[in-house]
Amino acid sequence: MKRVILVTGTPCVGKTTTAKALAAKLGAQYINLTDLARIHNLTSGEDEERHTTIIDEEAMRMKLSESITQAETDVVVDGHYAAAVTPPELTTRVFVLRRNPKELRNFMQSCGFDELKVYENLAAEILDNCLVEAFQFHTEPGKVCELDATSKTVDELVGEILEVLETGICCGSVVDWLGTLEEEGILDQYLKA
Repeated sequence: MKRVILVTGTPCVGKTTTAKALAAKLGAQYINLTDLARIHNLTSGEDEERHTTIIDEEAMRMKLSESITQAETDVVVDGHYAAAVTPPELTTRVFVLRRNPKELRNFMQSCGFDELKVYENLAAEILDNCLVEAFQFHTEPGKVCELDATSKTVDELVGEILEVLETGICCGSVVDWLGTLEEEGILDQYLKA
C-alpha cells in the first residue's frame, strides 16, 4: 500500500534535506510544496510586510491530492504547512522536525534571513506552531511524530523516521523550547515582542 509521509517544521530545521534523503532511501516521489506552488501557480498574492508568498490553500490541497493519487510509489511531502494542506485520509505519518532555537537562530542567520524573519520563525518554533498544526489536522492517535533534529545528521533523522515507519511505534521525543529557554534565563533573547 502506498504511504504518504509528511516532513514538516519551522524553516531551517532540516525538512528539505531530510525529506529528499528519505524519498531517495524509499524510492518515493518527492514533493516540495514551495516548488509545487510555483510550478502550478497555487498562490493568491504576496504579503509585502512579511516578504512571503501567500499560498492558495484550497488550490494547493486539490493539486496535492491529485499528485498523491496519481503517484505509483510512496510519496514524501516537504513543507512547513504540509500538515494543513495534505488531506488526513491520504496521510500515513506526519514527522515534525524540531530544532533548539539556539542552533536554529544560527542556521537562519547563516541562510541570510533578515532579523524580522529570524524572530518570527524562532517564535513559531518556540511556540510549537508546526506541531500544533499537525495535531490540529491529523487527529488520529500516533499519526504525528515529533523528532528533535538538534545536532543530528540527515542520516540520523532518516534512520529515526525509517524506524517509526517499520515498527509503527511513534517517536517519544517531545521538546519544550519555551521551558528550556525560560529555565536558562534566556527566553527574552529568542522570543521578542
